[in-house]
Amino acid sequence: MELDPRNPVPLHIQLKNKIEEMINSGSFKEKIPSERELMSTFKVSRSTVREAVSHLVHAGVLEKVHGKGTFISTKPIQDWLGHLSSTTEIISLMGMKPDAKLVSHGIVKPAREIVDASGLHEAYFIKRIRYADKWPFAVELQYYPVELGKELAKHDIDKGTLYDLLEQKMGLKLAEAEQIITSTNFTEEDAELLQLHGKSNALHIERLLSDSHGSLIEYYSGFFRSDMYSFKIRLSRKNF
Repeated sequence: MELDPRNPVPLHIQLKNKIEEMINSGSFKEKIPSERELMSTFKVSRSTVREAVSHLVHAGVLEKVHGKGTFISTKPIQDWLGHLSSTTEIISLMGMKPDAKLVSHGIVKPAREIVDASGLHEAYFIKRIRYADKWPFAVELQYYPVELGKELAKHDIDKGTLYDLLEQKMGLKLAEAEQIITSTNFTEEDAELLQLHGKSNALHIERLLSDSHGSLIEYYSGFFRSDMYSFKIRLSRKNF
């Protein structure tokens, strides 16, 4: 399981990616191996291991517990601001099983506020319920340029990870996103889809996703149960 020293990607980044892969695949459960074990497994120096782990701790993927080791973050569902991840990736990183259920899809005329935000006067619309360990926790509304959306719909938009389909099946390069997080309430329809009773609060995530050329790929509007989903960002104060 040695890393490739000829690869232009630095060894600590290669190791960081390997650790993330093993977390996502379930190879690492509650905690990751010790520094010595990682050094032996991947044939790297202690400094490489520490730098890789430091990146993951900074991103919120790992948590160090003094005297006990480095543990995989156990907060129910936690999104790390500053990193563009799919909902599926986030749930998997938390050690939970992701799933989705398609509610509806097709060509629509978006509401005025969506047109103003995205510039899409006509869009291909996908609505899905998202699950974590079989618990419904979010309703996702995704709008795409029509031709792109029609191509996407040829694939498994019911259960598939849409970002993976866009990149791996359609060859698109997702580059960056602008995201706004606000508080709102679920509509009666969406509350019913999530098996909620009465008036329930939601975290609303609005996101514009673009490719490496700056072209719009997706307008995203997600409504998440605030008792099951949170955002984490690490801040620092520097003297200038």
